[in-house]
Amino acid sequence: MVIVLMGVAGSGKTTVGRQLAADLGWSFADADGFHPPANVAKMSAGQPLDDTDRAPWLAAIRDYITARQARSESAVITCSALKERYRQAIVTDPAQVKLVHLHGSRALLWERISSRQNHFMKPAMLDSQLAALEPPAGALTVDIGPPPAQIAAAIRRALSL
Repeated sequence: MVIVLMGVAGSGKTTVGRQLAADLGWSFADADGFHPPANVAKMSAGQPLDDTDRAPWLAAIRDYITARQARSESAVITCSALKERYRQAIVTDPAQVKLVHLHGSRALLWERISSRQNHFMKPAMLDSQLAALEPPAGALTVDIGPPPAQIAAAIRRALSL
């Protein structure tokens, strides 16, 4: 099984993902590491990505997931996956790839993003992400208010892990 933690910037994908992977003894990958340098430069300049920018990033995430499945390895990976077509691009087998939508209020998300140091995602980009978000049908939706360990435990319970 591969769990994809999705949501807008500041939703805790990386923090919860590391916690969940550690709890399960699975590998962890952060989708930020799959961005080509041009994407990072664009976001660092406060410019949102377009679908052309996202295409190689989504392909790299899909390849990571496919490689884990080919080796029968379980993993946790993060990906904003804001739109249905992005989720379709990365989820190769819905029976084996579980989407978990980390969801929270704009105020909490803004607070988290604003307190980040040295991150390419700028707070001003939050509204564009919230506007682009197409809530996923069929995904497990989890509130980001509790501490990461509690969120990871809730995900494990919900997915019977």
